[in-house]
Amino acid sequence: MSNNSILRARGLTKQFAGFAAVQDMDLDIAQGSVHALVGPNGAGKTTCFNLLTKFLVPTSGSIWFGERDITRLPPAQVARMGLVRSFQISATFAHMSLLENVRVGMQRAAGMAWQFWASPRRLGQLDERAMQYLEQVGLAAQADLLAVNLPYGHKRALELATTLALEPKLMLLDEPTQGLGHEDVERVTELIARVAKGRTVLMVEHNMSVISRICDRVTVMQRGRKLAEGSYAEVSANPEVISAYMGEAAEPAAAEELQA
Repeated sequence: MSNNSILRARGLTKQFAGFAAVQDMDLDIAQGSVHALVGPNGAGKTTCFNLLTKFLVPTSGSIWFGERDITRLPPAQVARMGLVRSFQISATFAHMSLLENVRVGMQRAAGMAWQFWASPRRLGQLDERAMQYLEQVGLAAQADLLAVNLPYGHKRALELATTLALEPKLMLLDEPTQGLGHEDVERVTELIARVAKGRTVLMVEHNMSVISRICDRVTVMQRGRKLAEGSYAEVSANPEVISAYMGEAAEPAAAEELQA
């Protein structure tokens, strides 16, 4: 493995009843980078993401996290190793406060995993650090608010805080701006850029404006395979990428969209 790679996949393939959703996929995620996995609908990026995060078992190929082969490990085990993902659908404890949500994420590292019955005094030892995570995502002033009462964009910010609380070595974000209005997209994009400093992030994202602003490297998939890889400027100017997104007849318009 490259000394700079924290996650590596080689020959990754996933077949469903003879159909190859992902085929012979190679991928390297560099330590300290923000890496995007993109592609048109049906390209296989979500399946690839689920393979990397161990929610699917590959038909063939290998996945390495650091120096360890994680190809056959369950998702909970790789999460404990520091490979932590978010999901497209907002996942918070609705009737717990923002502070309590973040504190749950911190309990594993503090040796209190799943101890919901722990005394308030003991859990209170985690509050100062939990508030720091909420501060990072701009929610410290709302720490006592129930998560159910948050606007959707703020729930995305809370998910980032709870992900940070798990102390990930690699953060995997699944469509973090999906379903957000323009202002919330701007807010979440800024948050990801802020929390990504000094960390490694792999994200599946459809919004090219978001990708162009915060990603160091982009991998483009089409029909289950890697189509192109490089900086945003490189892949957005690639004729094959433009054609994959919009079709050959619409290449000028597609180029404008990708480069916007």
